[in-house]
Amino acid sequence: MKLSDRVKRILSFSAGTMSLLLCWSCAYWVAKSIYDATSTMPPEYARQLITSFFGIFLFGCGMFFITKIKWVRNHQDNILNPMIHAMKMMAEGNFNIDLSYYRDQFKGRGRDHPYFKIIESIDHMAGRLGEMEEMRQEFISNVSHEIQSPLTSISGFAHALKHENLTSKERKRYLGIIEMESNRLSKLSENLLKLTTLESDYVSYEQKTYRLDHQLRRIILANEPQWTEKELNMDISLAPLTITADGDLMEQVWINLLTNSIKFTPREGTITVRAFKLANNQLIVTIKDTGIGMSDDTRMHIFERFYKADSSRNRNSEGNGLGLSIVKKIVDLHKGLIQVKSELGKGTEISVTLPIVE
Repeated sequence: MKLSDRVKRILSFSAGTMSLLLCWSCAYWVAKSIYDATSTMPPEYARQLITSFFGIFLFGCGMFFITKIKWVRNHQDNILNPMIHAMKMMAEGNFNIDLSYYRDQFKGRGRDHPYFKIIESIDHMAGRLGEMEEMRQEFISNVSHEIQSPLTSISGFAHALKHENLTSKERKRYLGIIEMESNRLSKLSENLLKLTTLESDYVSYEQKTYRLDHQLRRIILANEPQWTEKELNMDISLAPLTITADGDLMEQVWINLLTNSIKFTPREGTITVRAFKLANNQLIVTIKDTGIGMSDDTRMHIFERFYKADSSRNRNSEGNGLGLSIVKKIVDLHKGLIQVKSELGKGTEISVTLPIVE
């Protein structure tokens, strides 16, 4: 703190103390004059109470009149008006405010100064609200883009079906495309609802103890038509593992990861699934493929909502970009860790580490 600021504080404290003593003295002499004029003398305790209350009253009146002085009011307005204006701007949705000039004025008086704390809090709140507004606008833009594409296809092929000279084969193909795009919209809606639920502060999930290796084996067998159609080699090694978790949510994790590996692994490739217990009361599940892999830039962003990279270079080109976001949320909800190792043209390995809750 600067020397001048310390002197100002000492002078302000001294002035306040002197004002209080002056008001108290005035109260004492006024009360004494009244006692002498009326020839009454209350008990000592009563005299002290009367003097105290009267002194406080005089001090309050003095402070009230001081605040009415023009230069004092102007000083207060110069401090409070920018803060009031900033809060009005935030109420109208404008979070691009700058109170750094006023914050610097009080910074020299110490970070404990009330006005400095208020200005700093307003700046912090505006910054966080601005970030949330950008995320909201980006989310709406992404959702609108994802919805617009299938709606355009549905509208176009529905219009084409109105032509009477269509062959039965063409009509069937158009109806198939409409059905596929409708399913895509339904999946998008379902994933958005699931992601919103997982991101809420009051996520309710039912934990139960079950055999994880049985769950993984069941999911692999349920996807057999997909990996047999591409003639993929499935290398499975699952140790007997018991876990306490929400079975339905964890099933969503394994389905998303396995279907991604199947989707991006070329014909006659290999998918390796391993599950075993670690030494620190944890277990790990790895799903590795010999697919097209991902670049380092894609790998850093694959868990972001709606993230899609160049379809000609990586595995994150299909779907609506929500599947891996949901996987990450579910793993985080179970206090787990998900890691990705990938290289373009050499495949991808995703590892999920989970605590074994007794």
